[in-house]
Amino acid sequence: MGLSHFNKDGRAKMVDVSKKSSTLREAVACGTVYVNADTLSLILHGESKKGDILAVAQIAGIMAAKRTSDIIPMCHPVAITGIDIHLSPDENRNAIDITATVRCRGETGVEMEALTAVSAAALTIYDMCKVVQKDIEISNIRLDKKSGGKSGDYEYV
Repeated sequence: MGLSHFNKDGRAKMVDVSKKSSTLREAVACGTVYVNADTLSLILHGESKKGDILAVAQIAGIMAAKRTSDIIPMCHPVAITGIDIHLSPDENRNAIDITATVRCRGETGVEMEALTAVSAAALTIYDMCKVVQKDIEISNIRLDKKSGGKSGDYEYV
């Protein structure tokens, strides 16, 4: 099975999904933002001059999922039916774990929407914290699981 985003001339194309069945689809992506203890304390105690960092990151993730087809060239616009972004601070690791769950009923999946949501939430945390810490690390962004569609279910192991 080759790459599907190229036409017979080897040029980029958007895959035609018009003959695919509309099914319930879900994708879960995750990633982690590592900060130092002082930065995490600022985030957890609401001491940032920029506002509630986790709330803004959550909204950024939702907005990014909805706009994925505008920034990823070959992504189809998808009628998303649900987006949930969960941010989980971990003081032992000085980390914020991000999980995005995206759902739709359609002809193509929402993996890219979930990955984009995690990425935007992580980048928002970075943006809002860069004034106090420059060496923030964004790590391990990946598809955790997906369901629906012809290719079936997938789960990261």
